[in-house]
Amino acid sequence: MYIRGTKSRLTYKKYISSIMKNVLVIGSTGQIGSELTMTLRKQITNGNVVAGYIPGAEPKGELLESGPAAIANVCDAKQLAEIVDKYEIDTIYNLAALLSAVAESKPLLAWDIQMNGLINILEIAREKKCAVFTPSSIGSFGPNTPRDNTPQDTIQRPKTMYGVTKVATELLSDYYFTKYGVDTRAVRFPGLISNVTLPGGGTTDYAVEIYYAAVKGEDFACPIQAGTFMDMMYMPDALKAAIDIMNADPSRLIHRNAFNVASMSFDPEIIKAAIQKYIPDFKMHYEFDPVRQAIADSWPNKMDDSCARNEWDWKPSYDLDSMTVDMIETLCKRFGKAE
Repeated sequence: MYIRGTKSRLTYKKYISSIMKNVLVIGSTGQIGSELTMTLRKQITNGNVVAGYIPGAEPKGELLESGPAAIANVCDAKQLAEIVDKYEIDTIYNLAALLSAVAESKPLLAWDIQMNGLINILEIAREKKCAVFTPSSIGSFGPNTPRDNTPQDTIQRPKTMYGVTKVATELLSDYYFTKYGVDTRAVRFPGLISNVTLPGGGTTDYAVEIYYAAVKGEDFACPIQAGTFMDMMYMPDALKAAIDIMNADPSRLIHRNAFNVASMSFDPEIIKAAIQKYIPDFKMHYEFDPVRQAIADSWPNKMDDSCARNEWDWKPSYDLDSMTVDMIETLCKRFGKAE
């Protein structure tokens, strides 16, 4: 079994990270990328934040108008290298991936994007001295992993292609740091809940869809069984984690790829009750999805993120109640509903 230990960390080379100035966000039109790109553009005023996309998923509106954009297919190394040269990129956010449920239906494509794409990015970063963020996930754990207070360093034996690629991503990113000094950093995201972009095939998507149903006055069909706890995080905290880790003092980092980050853990009944505090008539029933349930059952109930808190001062801003209030208020405004 693979157990992330402490011995290999002693071989890490010293690497002084530069402040982000010119950033490439690959997957800029996805759930995380669309919001991360805009957040970075608001914070980085003396450089470029390039919205990387693939044909068929072009940036639109403010995302397109507020900064440069370029076709950035992770499987085309030449294309990526040209973007890095043109914009003098110093930091790459690699968000190209198929999410858990989709990856199970297209495992070879998932491997191609998430592993062959990553090696292209890491090679470019090695040659052109870029820092790289490639997120991992709670999906990197498996049924043999301790489920409660899941440690930073523990058994990682996932049973999904998504999880396999995430463990390999962590290892390969570590390898390029220890072997070549590439400044690789990452976090293990829990399920992410956004009021801006709809999810795209993840096991935790129900925790986004349930708010849309509640605000629209619809009865929600939950695909995950009652009693299934999973780590979740509101998108503003996820963006904060992705940026803060890349700005962290490298001399404090013992771990790099990838840090557990946590915010809240709940099952469907708990999130339903949180919504009913503000929308009392909301109703939910269960329509069991065996594929998603099997994936959820192999993931932790709650991760221990003490290493992130100790090494780069990670701290979330939202809990379930404050997130619920913000989600409902935002979606009510969007759909023209009275709160």
